[in-house]
Amino acid sequence: MTREELKSAAMAMLDLAYCPYSHFPVGAALECEDGTVYTGCNVENGAYSGCICAERTAIVKAVSEGKRRFRRIAVAAKTKDYCTPCGECRQVMNEFSPDMEVICMNEAGEDRTLTLKELLPFGFEL
Repeated sequence: MTREELKSAAMAMLDLAYCPYSHFPVGAALECEDGTVYTGCNVENGAYSGCICAERTAIVKAVSEGKRRFRRIAVAAKTKDYCTPCGECRQVMNEFSPDMEVICMNEAGEDRTLTLKELLPFGFEL
């Protein structure tokens, strides 16, 4: 999948987000090392601890299908600034692929690409 296709897949997930509380839709598209792509959106719940971010939705889908190594993830939101993953998502990504690329996008589809190490320089590793 090309970089632009991955970004488009993340943007497409914005319309599927379930965010009646925050009104902050987020979409993600995760590319595994083998080229398989998993998408995700944020899913909120009235019991706030039951919420899951778009990035973790995509990662959980991939892991549940046996994937453990990821090449890159595109994260999109309807924001003026670039949408970066939250701390919890950064640590979950670090669990599987500490060297992955993170494409942070805004509502115009513009992006800033960082490595996970740049976003989480001292992530917990076993």
